[in-house]
This record gives sequence, structure tokens and C-alpha cells, in this order.
Amino acid sequence: MRPATSTSPTPLASLVIASRESALAMWQAEHIRDRLSALYPQTEVSILGMTTQGDQILNVSLSKIGGKGLFVKELETALEDGRADFAVHSLKDVPMNLPEGFVLAAIGEREDPHDAFISNDYENLAALPAGSVVGTSSLRRESQLRARFPHLVIEPLRGNVQTRLRKLDEGQYAAIILAAAGLKRLGLSKRIRAIISSEDSLPAVGQGALGIECRADRTEVIAMLQALHHSDTAACVTAERAMSRALNGSCQVSLGGFAEVQNGQLRMRGFVASADGQRILRAESTGSLENPEALGNLIADTLRLQGADEILAALNG
Repeated sequence: MRPATSTSPTPLASLVIASRESALAMWQAEHIRDRLSALYPQTEVSILGMTTQGDQILNVSLSKIGGKGLFVKELETALEDGRADFAVHSLKDVPMNLPEGFVLAAIGEREDPHDAFISNDYENLAALPAGSVVGTSSLRRESQLRARFPHLVIEPLRGNVQTRLRKLDEGQYAAIILAAAGLKRLGLSKRIRAIISSEDSLPAVGQGALGIECRADRTEVIAMLQALHHSDTAACVTAERAMSRALNGSCQVSLGGFAEVQNGQLRMRGFVASADGQRILRAESTGSLENPEALGNLIADTLRLQGADEILAALNG
């Protein structure tokens, strides 16, 4: 992460944003476009919409086809060959290790980081009768659901937000679990029956935050993007990503990490679980806003001392 620059950047004549073409991804890109246009009215900001491999393969869980990096690779190619200047991502989709020559130039302010319960018939998870089918393709959500509600049936759910809601409305599921941030950004808050507390479903690393990626050598672009950087969000997600990186986190791994700013410090919780939810290891600590990576690494070390490596090895097959 680059520190904020103290001098005003010299605006470029134009900027091109690489984005996935899903409704949520385009909302995020348009949000960043509009903010930059307000900050730099002399700069023409446009969006290059792209369909990624992760968008094309919808009949298989992400954990079986290469993980969330499939949502990012084509966008990085556009940055590499100069078709776009930077890309806007849901940070939870960004792999923990970026390719050489790329950086997260800015982290946008976090939306609601929690998971959301959506159902047409039931108020919350506790109201679901035995045998109810709940849709999610997140191993993190699945393990926590299986631990708390072993009487429920968890089935895969892929597709964009609208596709997932349609499958619920068609009766394929009694309920589905989605990120609250995406629903709120798309103006779909009314579909949320309940926000699931972080005690009941610890969020994914980076959930609700926007990551803005560009080539490390594009210093003039990085300078312009600093105005969008939200330091508290950045500290939180830096700690979370450090934990996940230390544990080799991926779609194949059931883990969660969530940091919050409380009383001028970072409070962070993390967990690693077996896929069936039978074994869940948890850790919690506080640390300095100035050194969030140390806190993330401490959480990872604490989980390892409890036996996380054994669970991770089994999950990675």
C-alpha cells in the first residue's frame, strides 16, 4: 500500500477503469468514476467493462476452479497492456498476493461488512425448520452454518446478485446468504430479512471494502487515487489480509478474518474451520493501527498454535 502523498497530484487528461460487467461491479466502478470526476473535473474518466473467467463458469464452486482470482486476472491483463489505468475490485475477491508489478493503490471506505440472511418465508436462520435448503458457495459461511445449524441443508449458489435472488424466488432455496454490502450498494436493502452478526458469521477477509489496483510503475495514477484512500478501512483489511496470507487463505480454505477500529486500536478476530463445521479454531487480539500486519500475523500464529495447519492441510487436499 502506498502512503498518501502530501502534494496535490497533476491530473491526467483521461483515466480508464477496468471492471467486471456484473451490476455490482459496474456500480462500484461508476462510484469510483463519479468520485474521481468530482475531484478532477478536467480528467475524462471512462469504464472498460469486461467478462472474466469467474463470471463465465457458474456451474462449479469457485473452490474447485481456481478461486476468486478468476475474477481479477483479465482485469490485470488490461492494466498490463495499457487498455486500462486501474481496476476496481471487491477486495474480498482479490488474492492475498498480487502479481509482481501490481499494487493496491487505494482502499475505499468499507460498506457494511456483515453477511445478510435473505428469505421470502423466514425471519432469520433460527426460524428455518430442519431440512431447509440454504444457498451459499462460501466455505467460510458453510462451515459456520453447519456448526450452528446442523439440521439445515447447505447447497451451492453461484451467479451474480440478481441471479442468486432469482433462484431464491423460484423456490430453489428456503434462504440464501449474501454479503450485505452488495445488496445495499445495489439498492436491494429491502431483500435483507436479517443482518447476521459477526459473532454468528465472521465476515470474509476484506468484505465490504473496495480495492483499487494498478501497475506499480503508474505513479501518476497512484497519486490521483490517494484522495479515495480510507485509512481506517485500509488498516482493518491490511490486518485481515495479513492473517489470510500467513495461512495461505483461498477459496479452498474455510477461514474468516474481521478487524474493527475501536478506541483508537484495532480489534481483530479470526477463525479456521473444517468444512463440516465440526472443528472451529478461533483467535482474537488487539493491536496498533500503525502496524496492522503484525496483528494479522499474530492472529494467524495463534490459530496455528491451536492446530490450524492440520485443518488447512486437509482442506487443501
